Amino acid sequence: MSIAVVGALAVTPAGASSAPGAPSATALSRISSPALQAYLMAHPERASERQRAHVEAARAVRSAASSIRSSAGPQAAARGSLAPFNRDQTGLPQNEESVSTCPGPSKVVLGGTNDYRGLLNPAGNFTGWHFSADDGRTVTNEGLLPTVQTGGKQVPSGGDPIVFATADCELYAASLSFPVDVDFTNLPANTNGATVYRSSPQRLASCPGGDAASCWPTRRFVATNRAGHFIDKPWMYVGHSGSAGQVVWVTYSDFDLTAKNPAGFTASIYAVRCDGLLSRCTAPIKISDGDPDVQFSDVTVGPDGRTYITWAQIRGELFNQPQTFIFKSRVAPAGSTAFGPTHVIHREPLAIPFGGLLHANDFRIASYPKNTVSMVNGRPRLWVVWDACGTRPLDTVCENAQVKLTWSDDLGASWSPVRVVSLSDENYFPTIDTAPRTGKVAIAYYTNRFDPVFHNRQDVELVTVSNSGAVTARTRLTPSSDETEADPLLGGLFIGDYFELDARDGTAYVHFNANHVSKTLLGLGSPIPQQDNFLIRRPL
Repeated sequence: MSIAVVGALAVTPAGASSAPGAPSATALSRISSPALQAYLMAHPERASERQRAHVEAARAVRSAASSIRSSAGPQAAARGSLAPFNRDQTGLPQNEESVSTCPGPSKVVLGGTNDYRGLLNPAGNFTGWHFSADDGRTVTNEGLLPTVQTGGKQVPSGGDPIVFATADCELYAASLSFPVDVDFTNLPANTNGATVYRSSPQRLASCPGGDAASCWPTRRFVATNRAGHFIDKPWMYVGHSGSAGQVVWVTYSDFDLTAKNPAGFTASIYAVRCDGLLSRCTAPIKISDGDPDVQFSDVTVGPDGRTYITWAQIRGELFNQPQTFIFKSRVAPAGSTAFGPTHVIHREPLAIPFGGLLHANDFRIASYPKNTVSMVNGRPRLWVVWDACGTRPLDTVCENAQVKLTWSDDLGASWSPVRVVSLSDENYFPTIDTAPRTGKVAIAYYTNRFDPVFHNRQDVELVTVSNSGAVTARTRLTPSSDETEADPLLGGLFIGDYFELDARDGTAYVHFNANHVSKTLLGLGSPIPQQDNFLIRRPL
């Protein structure tokens, strides 16, 4: 059986068939990949001709799930002695990796993924969790985040994973959630949103795994959609914030798909704060002021207890014009939910645009700012990192992509000169974190610089930076380059919208995506390279 997963299709071509009132191609290009997959599987008549056969194949996989759910086949050794950070024997992909670890001797590592074994899951759950009790060397237990109730219905997890382990090793996961039959043409209220889960190492180590509710006994929607709106791209941070104690902050994008403009949508950034037990949450707090087109929020509770939020405003996209990204920030005092003024971090005229591509790769990509906070000379420093093009022919072809860095020592009021921390060729998908005990700042990103001729094959690079922003160490983490087009289902169309680094106790834990292991697809055919999530640990 040949199967192609439509979740990889980041953009529905303008020629795609659609019913009156169906979302535009531009709007669909902004929706998270698993949600787009579910939409086209439920509404195959709205797929383009190129997509249609793939949609029907994916629907056939789901309808045949009961007969192939336990399929397993031969697995070849990983190249370079890398082992996947999963137990998957189906050959289905994992991508969009998140990771968090506990300090001290606990040796707990928690990972999150978009896990395409969700195509076989009876409830439609799609957000993977991967738990290790031996510092990430092996996977102790894993599964899919279970459904969460809203509006009297159980709604499955839908990807966009974020995981977090606190200093006391309390474990949290966050996810996008939406019904399997999601319809962007007619979105009822309270059917989609951002969900947060809470568990413990002991529970995850001993629970049945899979999507058993007992693995994540505390779970709730922290935000649900209004009619005609779709909540997307959540992010989460758990930290101690002044008099509020331990808090859980979740930020997300709220898409209004009823908007009357050429793109067919507007978007806003919101934030919600919950207590550490997830028993009480605030109402959504609007962060992005009046900007009509925004995406990619990130939130950090700094060591000073303040809450820092960054995001990207996109200019030009709503009216089919060249895109400029304006990165912005807001900060709330420790213990507070009242955010200060919006500050501009940087105007990036050569952002990797929505609908654009790296010149030698086909996967979905757009400039995504990420932040962290360290203490420098007793004052909080907000660091922001992002990817951008060196040149952008035709406004969509990204050449010589760079990873850039800036910081603010006055809560975002002013910013340092921008520094490029990557070397030549293509560098993208940056992730940044601060080691809590040492204050060392680490950045990881994908790079194609080890393929100097074609700029196509992918590696992961790790750098550390000094307080002046200078690179103090640079390490190639991957023992061999990856061919991103190798997966039999996704091809080269989707590797996730991000991956993540966690800096802890002098070690960098990097959870990333690659095709380094060969497996049979659902027990059929021969072992071939396919997409998995991998974990690498390196001293900082």
